[in-house]
Amino acid sequence: MLVGIRNAGAFAAAIPELNIRSLLRQALSIIAISIFFTSAGFIMAASPALPTMNGLLNPPTDAETLTLYHPSDPLTREVNTHILKHPLAVSLRAKPGFVESRPHLKIPEPMRPHNLTGGTLLGEDKIVVPPLTFTQANGESLTQMTYVGRALCGHPGIVHGGLLATLLDEGLARCCFPALPNKVGVTASLTINYKKPCLAEQYVVLKARTTRVEGRKAWVVGHIETLLSPAAIERGEVPVVLVEAEALFIEPRNAAGMARVYSSQ
Repeated sequence: MLVGIRNAGAFAAAIPELNIRSLLRQALSIIAISIFFTSAGFIMAASPALPTMNGLLNPPTDAETLTLYHPSDPLTREVNTHILKHPLAVSLRAKPGFVESRPHLKIPEPMRPHNLTGGTLLGEDKIVVPPLTFTQANGESLTQMTYVGRALCGHPGIVHGGLLATLLDEGLARCCFPALPNKVGVTASLTINYKKPCLAEQYVVLKARTTRVEGRKAWVVGHIETLLSPAAIERGEVPVVLVEAEALFIEPRNAAGMARVYSSQ
């Protein structure tokens, strides 16, 4: 009987130890599963942002942007070919010191629907193809060729003046960015003088020139004019200046740490 009592006591003492071990194993299993699903959830939640982060940290080069646009219909193919092969583009492409690019294509694709000139204003009946830009590497001048569609009108058939101001604001800024210490700036002032109505469904060219740079400040002048057809150029016709502008851009004090939506570096 004494032996039986001892064995029963030992068995009874072992039960709590077994329960403790079992509870520890269950707890560790629950923790491991929680960590796994938490990590998986974080990765799934963060995955849509990964292309955006990569696009900001590693934007395409100027040369690479020229390969990223592919026309999808007869009109965009016609417009794209006309711009790429226009005598103005050919002449600028041959000049030393000019950099050819489609800067809006440096914006990461997930960000484009939330970007005015890089997404909202691009597309059918609007800015039909991404503008083709030629910039001097030292920030001295910029030339940009664009086709404006009928969905950009204020009065019927006439492009909205606010759209032209937006193009000038951005174009003049991009002209001077290479001349600023950290290659980025914000608009401090912009003066617009409208000269002639800009008709929709036509090619236009924006020309900008940096006139002065002082530290973090840059002054730029520019205008938008009609882009003559090759036949009109041969006939000796002169482009019509549609709108003129002058602006002051200032580089923020924290510019060195700012994210570049479309880098000019």
